[in-house]
Parts: sequence; C-alpha cells; structure tokens
Amino acid sequence: MRIAVGADHGGYGLKEALAEHLRSVGHEVEDLGTDNERVPVDYPRYAEAVGRAVAAGRADLGVCVCGTGIGVSIAANKVGGVRAALVHDVTGARLAREHNHANVLCFGGRTTGALTAVEALDAFLAARPAHGRHDRRVREIGAMEQAGEQALEVPA
Repeated sequence: MRIAVGADHGGYGLKEALAEHLRSVGHEVEDLGTDNERVPVDYPRYAEAVGRAVAAGRADLGVCVCGTGIGVSIAANKVGGVRAALVHDVTGARLAREHNHANVLCFGGRTTGALTAVEALDAFLAARPAHGRHDRRVREIGAMEQAGEQALEVPA
C-alpha cells in the first residue's frame, strides 16, 4: 500500500517512528516532511500535502502528525475528498476507517505514545470501510463538501 506521511516539528518524532514501522511491514511510504524537530514549521502545509497526495490517488492513505493532532486534522479535512480522523487509540482508528471511511489518520506527537500510535495505525490499515448505513453518512459528508457554504437540510 502507498501511504503518504507528513508532520510539523511537534509531530516529527512520531512521524518518523510510524514511517519506519510502515516500511518494516512492506508499505511504500512517501514522506512529505518535515525533516527535523528543531526548526518550527507550520502544520497546514504538511497536512495539505498529505491530503492532496491521497485525494489525487498518489497515496492510498495518509498519516499526519502535529503536537496534538488537532491542527493537522482540521487542515487535512480542508482538502476535497479527504476524511481525516484524529485518533488516540486502536478502537478509534478502526472505527474511523470502518464507519467514517477515513483516508487520513491523524495523531498528536505530544499526546500519543509511539506504541499506541503503531497499534492504532495497524488497526486502521487492517480495517475496511463498512457499508450500509455508513455509506449514507459518508455521502452526506461528501454533500456538505460539495455544498460549501450552503447548509444541508436537517431532518426534523
């Protein structure tokens, strides 16, 4: 599987650990930066790069890391076609893929340990999008994306 990874300085260490793990189990990793933790950089550019790689089909899935994971998840979700999920454990990672058809997984380098993140990443990669009621909900998310500023009709 082709997986794009990206992080700011706050997520660099965890990104490196996750990329190394991915390579060790046979995945092709496209590392979109950053390349150190010493120089402060802005997380949106790395989240966007990962999101665009996934949306364009250059990567099957993506992984983003910043200090808390919050910033990269917000930024990655601004890229059309991306469903980024901030997770903290195995269950959240598995359900993000199964229920929400997430295609970018986000972590906090300062909030999630490497062992937990590796286990969550493995669960995410092993999971498959579930269908049925989940398809309808994912379509609703896609409609929101297409609508932009127009509000979706909320059932009473």
